[in-house]
Amino acid sequence: MSNLLSPADRRDPSHPAAGAPTFAVISGAEVQQALTGREKQLVELIDATYRLHGAGESVNPPSYFLRFPDRPTSRIIALPASLGGQTRVDGLKWISSFPANVDSGLPRASAVLILNDHDTGYPFACLESSVISATRTAASAALAADRLSRTRTRPTRVGFFGTGLIARYIHTYLAGTGWTFDEIGVYDVSADSTEGFRGYLHQAGTTGRVSVHGSPEALIRSSDLVVFATVAGEPHVTDPAWFDHNPLVLHVSLRDLAPEILLGSANVVDDVEHCLKANTSPHLAEQLTRGRDFLDGTLDDVLTGRLTPPADRTVIFSPFGLGVLDLAVGKFVYDEVARAGQLHLIDDFFHDLHRYG
Repeated sequence: MSNLLSPADRRDPSHPAAGAPTFAVISGAEVQQALTGREKQLVELIDATYRLHGAGESVNPPSYFLRFPDRPTSRIIALPASLGGQTRVDGLKWISSFPANVDSGLPRASAVLILNDHDTGYPFACLESSVISATRTAASAALAADRLSRTRTRPTRVGFFGTGLIARYIHTYLAGTGWTFDEIGVYDVSADSTEGFRGYLHQAGTTGRVSVHGSPEALIRSSDLVVFATVAGEPHVTDPAWFDHNPLVLHVSLRDLAPEILLGSANVVDDVEHCLKANTSPHLAEQLTRGRDFLDGTLDDVLTGRLTPPADRTVIFSPFGLGVLDLAVGKFVYDEVARAGQLHLIDDFFHDLHRYG
């Protein structure tokens, strides 16, 4: 370990009074330790980050997709972002999605997050980020579930369509922020995933009844909160009648629903420009209607009271996933690890820092 410098203490390394910038590597285990058991605190952090983004205190360019002609189902995505407020950090999440990994027992997604100093631009940390990405996704979903259900009877029957890692994290964040359910419905095309999720629910001490459904229709019709957490590349749920009971839908995987279902519902997104691209279900709805009138607003509109979700219609939350959320959670982790004195600094990571030798 070498001298610990907070990002706020970093200055131009060419200045004689300044120390050289440092670079830390934070493992997935350290990330997990910093985040475990802090669901309420992290949902509050995501709430604050959405508000900063809505107030223009962020820069969140379009995500960049690296695709492969020989591996059409796989991709690696770059999410650059800058977050202001008290956080003041820039950075990049580099996250891969290789669905075939699941067949060999590996998670579909892997990721790293690079944090850059606000003042110098020097990267000061690299964090394992699959946990950070899952955490910000789950915290965002839990926040949306809470705020979008305040105008309706609070859901007591939740259905998970897709039972992988993201579904597990979303359930953890729902439970960690006070949600309880009389019934938890489960549907997945993989029996192994279904059984694994049931095992997680048992270990988590779930008190509600767990029901495995044999069809998507049965799951949706029996749930007043539906969580889509699949790896679907195009819509596969096409019948609007399945939603006649007006559930709250967390459309986390973004491509499950036919545009006709969105057109019959109230629609909330995290960011309009980000969500209406890459053939997401909202993007397909825009292409079908040649407009965006089907959108009711953003989650920030709900948080700030500019939008009141209807109680008598299906409400669908479609979050594209913003890089600023990863920055907020990543900076939280960095600060927690630094506070504990456990940063693993790479000595002399930056070389030849003197402009003239």
